Amino acid sequence: MQWLYYVLLTVATWGLYGVYLHSGQMAMGDPVNGRYKAFLFVGVAYFIIAVLAPLLVLKLNGSDFNFPSKGVWISLFAGALGAVGAFGILLAFGAKGMPTVVMAIVFAGAPIVNAVAATLMHPPKGGFGGIAWQFYAGIVLAAAGGCLVSFYKPTPAPKAAVTKAAPLAAGQR
Repeated sequence: MQWLYYVLLTVATWGLYGVYLHSGQMAMGDPVNGRYKAFLFVGVAYFIIAVLAPLLVLKLNGSDFNFPSKGVWISLFAGALGAVGAFGILLAFGAKGMPTVVMAIVFAGAPIVNAVAATLMHPPKGGFGGIAWQFYAGIVLAAAGGCLVSFYKPTPAPKAAVTKAAPLAAGQR
């Protein structure tokens, strides 16, 4: 069951990804290019974690550093899918999508796409007629959950109004 801890790690980090990406975009203080500046640093983080860390682990594990071309190309395509998806999230934020709605749709929709793609790429024993009804019910429930979270998200509290004090007159100091 150690794999479950890694899954939960991913659930937590990807669950926080959208909120922090949006916050980073806003903190850039650039309404036009802030999202691209934030995404640049996502790329820096990916380089550190997804390039340097595996190189170190490969070295420590005594890897022969042999990379078959089929594995390279499929892995590059997978990475491109991930990067395009992350960029799509930023574009959604830039088009006035709120993180609570954008991420709810992503995290409800992505498992559905994954389940369908995995089933098509690796058909079940006995063909598609042998798929349990619970599989289809899970897809419907995932879609319904994404809709419910999007439609009934909590409304953020209004930001406190900032009032500027009138300047003091010369004799009031």
